[in-house]
Amino acid sequence: MAVISSLGYVKVAVSDPHAWRTFAFDVMGFAEGSGPDPDAVYLRMDERGARLVLVPGDTDKVLAVGWEVRDHRALAAARDAVRAAGIEVATLSVEEADARRVEEAIAFTDPAGTPVEVFHGPVLDHSPVVTRHGNRFVTAGLGLGHVVLPVPDLDVAFRFYTDVLGFLPRGAFRLPTPPEYGPMRVRFLGVNQRHHSLALIPSGGKEGSGLVHIMVEVDKLDDVGRALDRVGKAGYHLSSTLGRHTNDKMISFYVRTPGGWDLEYGTEGLLVDESTYTAEEITADSYWGHDWSR
Repeated sequence: MAVISSLGYVKVAVSDPHAWRTFAFDVMGFAEGSGPDPDAVYLRMDERGARLVLVPGDTDKVLAVGWEVRDHRALAAARDAVRAAGIEVATLSVEEADARRVEEAIAFTDPAGTPVEVFHGPVLDHSPVVTRHGNRFVTAGLGLGHVVLPVPDLDVAFRFYTDVLGFLPRGAFRLPTPPEYGPMRVRFLGVNQRHHSLALIPSGGKEGSGLVHIMVEVDKLDDVGRALDRVGKAGYHLSSTLGRHTNDKMISFYVRTPGGWDLEYGTEGLLVDESTYTAEEITADSYWGHDWSR
């Protein structure tokens, strides 16, 4: 069984890169990163060249969810596990790995149709991370944040990520559905101390960007509040008000990105002690706030 260590990066095609530059740098406080594509927008959060890569495209669509492993041996284990599950795996060329600023990477499509990459050896940028609003992102040992993916068959996707890639179940949220449909849940999965780096939500076969939301975490509640103020002043759509989640304890809000999916911006996320943790089913999304009625 392969061991994924963190969510490394997400690459997305976007139809309006200019709108993204304003949203990401002026409002949400990402630092400007670097990369080989002069037309792409690179969002930096730490010593990685970019954690989010936005590439111009005709439609807004996820191009790759990049999961990090410890080293070459772990990457080989991931490759073998995915191939043993009957999924074709491509080894990226040196040039392709260099473009991602990693030493080595593989690529495949998960059972839900999401393009996935697994890599090791990220190339670090040791220059200061300069954001326009002085906020600092929480990534050390935890990765980018978390990503929520729509899946047509939750059970198949859940088994793939847990049985093949070694993700750890971190509970579920049972959705309110008619009895004739049977139980329907959102599944949360972790790979390190962050409560979840991945969540899987039933999509009902709907087409879209392939993303529900991405969460990023900052280290101070005040920076969440200041970002919320900027979102309001700039007139962006607030998908959900400020609130605290019941499972990962995150205090956050959700804002609609120029790509049509949501960015969750939060702080004070739970760090899980795996030696004592047991997977739970939450019955409410939040203790307070997170009003989605907007």
